[in-house]
Amino acid sequence: MVIPVYNEHNRITRTLHEVAAYFSDRNAEILVVDDGSTDDTVTIANEIAAQYPQVRIVPEKHRGKAATVLAGMEAAQGEIVGFMDADLATPLQTWQACEAALASGAGVAIASREGVGSNRLNEPFYRHIMGRAFNGLVRLLLLPGIHDTQCGFKVFTRETLDDILPRQQLYRDAGEVRTARVTAFDVELLHLARKYDHEIAVIPITWEYGDQSKVNPVTDTVQNLADVLKVKWNDIRGRY
Repeated sequence: MVIPVYNEHNRITRTLHEVAAYFSDRNAEILVVDDGSTDDTVTIANEIAAQYPQVRIVPEKHRGKAATVLAGMEAAQGEIVGFMDADLATPLQTWQACEAALASGAGVAIASREGVGSNRLNEPFYRHIMGRAFNGLVRLLLLPGIHDTQCGFKVFTRETLDDILPRQQLYRDAGEVRTARVTAFDVELLHLARKYDHEIAVIPITWEYGDQSKVNPVTDTVQNLADVLKVKWNDIRGRY
């Protein structure tokens, strides 16, 4: 499991202990990929990693979440590779449902906050409205039928990952940034998965909004929209 982190002083301890405990009876690697944190996140993570042999810290320059996740997935060695947000907004038990979906033939399993069986807790109304508007554009241009591309919990088979990662273009060579950068790299990964005939399984979840979210509802929305348009343009030009 890949966990991207950036200045997570307030929650890294709880997150790593819970994730390590959840995967303790599995032959799993937990890659904590640090996006150039400026606080003591790495120090705390290293102290916790010393207690759990399956936890490894991967330092990166501050290039944003997309580059951090991609670096982690490229470093991962398992036959199943997933990534999750550090806030535990998605229940860890979602892994079991994702794993079952992959065992049944899916190439990708994604947690979804939309549809039958899903639920959102404590999310500000404006965030929900903005998210639904963004998803409407994604469905129109790239991924019809997928009602939540941005939930930060996704799991891939090795075969699927090896097929789509080399084709991925957004943020592969991202430069360093000064603030948190939340992007729509997920959309590109899912578009590539569907384009190359890897089934996408949707797992409904109960998701809880965290008050320490690093999403900027204005600048990140603009960036996400730009990302979607880039993916569409790349597809039209045959770059995938």
